[in-house]
Amino acid sequence: MADQSAHGTTVVITGASSGIGRGCALRLAGLGAHVVLAARRGSVLDALAEEIVAAGGSATAVVTDVSDPAAVGRLAAAAVEERGGIDVWVNNVGVGALGLFWDVPVQDHARVVEVNVLGTIYGAHAAMQQFRAQGRGVLLNVGSIESEVPLAYQSSYAASKAAVLSLGRGLAEELRITGEESTIKVGTIMPWAVDTPWWTHAANYTGHAPRMLAMDDPEVVVDAVVEACTSPKVKHPAGGKARAAHVSHDLFPALTKRLSARVIDRELDRGAPVPDTTGSLHQPMAAGTTVDGGVRERMRREDAAQG
Repeated sequence: MADQSAHGTTVVITGASSGIGRGCALRLAGLGAHVVLAARRGSVLDALAEEIVAAGGSATAVVTDVSDPAAVGRLAAAAVEERGGIDVWVNNVGVGALGLFWDVPVQDHARVVEVNVLGTIYGAHAAMQQFRAQGRGVLLNVGSIESEVPLAYQSSYAASKAAVLSLGRGLAEELRITGEESTIKVGTIMPWAVDTPWWTHAANYTGHAPRMLAMDDPEVVVDAVVEACTSPKVKHPAGGKARAAHVSHDLFPALTKRLSARVIDRELDRGAPVPDTTGSLHQPMAAGTTVDGGVRERMRREDAAQG
């Protein structure tokens, strides 16, 4: 998104208190957009809004649990009341539960689906109603390369992100039927594993601190989201690793899945021992308010200790 196309736009960003959402908020505000920040942690959102305003940007914080449709409706209403409309809605929704499927409590799997699938649907529904009323808009759903290439130890997360991709595809077809595809756009951002506080916030039943080979820097995904604000694609792999995985899956789907499972299993064993945790699945946690998650640095320390 060039500076001139960002100035004066209103962008709603869910999951804005850390990671990709926070990175997108800072970048888009720096380009002149008014960012409407949504997440469960009100004090963190307020601090982020103050940081943006102090840097010369424009931001509003709205405490929102995306799994609550009424809360998402209030988020949309607040943005419209303050700004008169919404130009871009970034559905940056993503929680996870790590572990062998049968070792993860079923209520944690259910919460992953509730947040990632229903939370995305609630945001998309609010955004599409507003876009159709005003005659324009861009909806960006943050999926994952796991929308196509599911990883072991993340079964319900992979399933939820497959649903996010299918939702975006279905919405694009419906807009084509109604003749609105030229004025209302839908895109799905598909990152590779990213070094954000997501890994701190995830429920974890693996017995080890989470790891993933060749994690991307969050700025790779921020770049993709900013680009998609004006050039959305139904499938938008973010960065070279995600594009390579996407192409590999298209050409060699079975082999790609087997290699991915082998890689994550080998990496996981190198993580430091940790107790089981529900992370921030059911209640927000104080930890993890930055864009970068510090996972790559921890992995370097672990690798050095093991030789």
